[in-house]
Amino acid sequence: MAGTLNKVMLIGHLGDAIKMHYFEGGNSIGRFPIATNETYTNKSTGERVTTTEWHNLVVRNKLAEICEKYLSKGDKVYCEGRIKTRQWTDDAGNKRYSTEIQVQELKFLTTKKEAFTPTDNSNVAIEKPATTDKNQPKATKQEEDDLPF
Repeated sequence: MAGTLNKVMLIGHLGDAIKMHYFEGGNSIGRFPIATNETYTNKSTGERVTTTEWHNLVVRNKLAEICEKYLSKGDKVYCEGRIKTRQWTDDAGNKRYSTEIQVQELKFLTTKKEAFTPTDNSNVAIEKPATTDKNQPKATKQEEDDLPF
């Protein structure tokens, strides 16, 4: 291979709201963390173990504004980008490093239905609208289940 490649693809859940920074000239940057999980079974104990890795994402300009408007904590996203490491000196004179994903493409994976569906259905009450027409047939449980929405 003649060249090099710096490409990252992640699917994860937002760990916090997008923090926006606006600059003169209309440019903007949004920063937010996402979590990716790995689950495996410990062979010696048989216990399922889940490890979480946190990634700092950076989005720019129009993509940042779209993320700020439509994404919230817990939403699932797919993103592609490249790894970028920044270095700076803090107030105490220590060198600090930060590794970020500079996002170039982002897709929302959480549908509106998933976002508003309760996870515990035992306490959910579904209200049925009252009908004023006595001749209108009532929907049975089977008919309600066949609805596409």
